[in-house]
Amino acid sequence: MDQVVAPRVTRQTVGAIADGAFKVLLAAVCIAGAAPLGRLLGTPAWLMGFSGMALLIGGGIEIGYTRSRSMRTYTRLMIAYDSGWVLAALAGLVMTRRGSSAGGELWMGYQTAAPLVFAAVLIAAAPLHMTSDAQRDTSD
Repeated sequence: MDQVVAPRVTRQTVGAIADGAFKVLLAAVCIAGAAPLGRLLGTPAWLMGFSGMALLIGGGIEIGYTRSRSMRTYTRLMIAYDSGWVLAALAGLVMTRRGSSAGGELWMGYQTAAPLVFAAVLIAAAPLHMTSDAQRDTSD
């Protein structure tokens, strides 16, 4: 009988799942509060809804691929995503402070595009190949 070997759950795996869960939670907030949040950020409600859907897709894919992609890939993607998130937030804030009404749209535009890019790169990444040592460690 063949034995199924599952990779161990590490802190990094839990972190990747938490990151995806945060995106799903943010998606729910964007979708449920599209109109009031859109007014607050100066964005149309449809952009908030699209952003919520993109975050839902991205977060779901992120959670779904935790067992089949390396944590090194996840870590790099999360660093890139979060760096872009901070830069988009700062750029949006600077635009708003200078009187532009496009700061919220810039930030929500990032929230719409980035999770989909994250998900596409994650799907395209090479699947996780467990070494024989890792298989022995998890079969004990």
